[in-house]
Amino acid sequence: MTLLGRLSIIGWVTTWFGRWREVAPLFLAEAIVWIGFGAMLPVLPLYFTGQGVDLATLGLVTAAWPAARLVGEPIFGWLADRTARVPIMVGGLLAAAAFLVLPLAVHGPVAFLVLRALAGLATAAYDPAARGVLTDGTPSERQGEAFGWYGAAQMAGLLFGPAIGAIGSAVVGSIAFVFWFGGASALLAAIAVAALVGDRPHRRPVPLVPASGLGDFARTGTAESPRPPVAPPSTLANRILIAAIVANLGGNFGAGTYDVIWSLFLTAKGASLELIGFTFMMFSLPMLLFSPRAGRLVDQRGSLGFIIGGSLAIATASTLYTFVPEAAVTLPILRVGAAGCAVLIPALDAVVSRGSPPERSSTAQGLFGAAGTVGFVVASLVTGWLATINLNFPFYLFTIVVLVTLGLALLIGRREIAATDTVSVGGPERSPVQPI
Repeated sequence: MTLLGRLSIIGWVTTWFGRWREVAPLFLAEAIVWIGFGAMLPVLPLYFTGQGVDLATLGLVTAAWPAARLVGEPIFGWLADRTARVPIMVGGLLAAAAFLVLPLAVHGPVAFLVLRALAGLATAAYDPAARGVLTDGTPSERQGEAFGWYGAAQMAGLLFGPAIGAIGSAVVGSIAFVFWFGGASALLAAIAVAALVGDRPHRRPVPLVPASGLGDFARTGTAESPRPPVAPPSTLANRILIAAIVANLGGNFGAGTYDVIWSLFLTAKGASLELIGFTFMMFSLPMLLFSPRAGRLVDQRGSLGFIIGGSLAIATASTLYTFVPEAAVTLPILRVGAAGCAVLIPALDAVVSRGSPPERSSTAQGLFGAAGTVGFVVASLVTGWLATINLNFPFYLFTIVVLVTLGLALLIGRREIAATDTVSVGGPERSPVQPI
């Protein structure tokens, strides 16, 4: 590399840290956690079925993790808005470290179900608090990009985690490696959060001009200030947040579907464990590369188009999987689904940020996450049962669910999301958002 190239990279890194220094430790911790999760994801269904768990019961075991999150996220989100967030985050990560390792020590469907539930409860303590820190630590006009980087940190974990898990298991000679590695990653992330992440005041990150006779959202500014701040809603029961919640339910239905069926689906198509891990990497790579850019585009052009396009892309990919003759053919389809997720996730996160009342960002994130968890739980339960009939049926069901929830979300909040999108990018004024 030339000297000019090295200086260019150094300049980019310096600028990046200058812009994101307050939340960069959060990105680091998220990447560490997801490296551990990524190492475990391809192995868990195979490990549980190898321990005598049948397909229908596997759905229950898989659903235990999100079911616990469903209960825990609203509670811990509410708590995180009323107390220091960093201790909650650290405690959740330490608990997760223990519960991720324990399946090696205890066996049987009931034990696996309980441990997965406890691990889900631990992550429910961490995630709403972390997202609240990110929301309150980021200017409103950059929150799509911030959540894009947050998603990219997760995808970096999913990119490198499966490779580390596969290589480590081969070197050690046992898949027990991935459980120890997952626990160690959560422990290391807890140390990083405790040492590097600072608690911020629970507030919106930019001054907001209160509305006066204009409903929940107001617009201010002049020709010299074409991107005015948008006053947040006064209540959680607003159309923007509810629309995002509905769309997130459909998107996470896919996560529950794939967690149960993907490794088994590929195995039925003749895939090796190495190829299964490689598919996780190939899904993660486009999201790692494009999520920050997608988040920046969301900030510049608004969320609505990306929500629609991302949802349609993942629905298309889900249907196409059912036509593949062998596992390797899934790789180009993975890129379509990954591209959809890369734009959908930061778009929804930006919408949730705009739909969060002051000092309620973690609560809003908890409700948003809980809705996704509902989709994950239902998908996990139904997928195990459908897979006993035909391995293609879960993919068809997911396609239907994501399209239906997209339609409902647009019915609920299309105008309101479009209105706040217009304000964010400095376009012509539209009608303000009204509470439910």
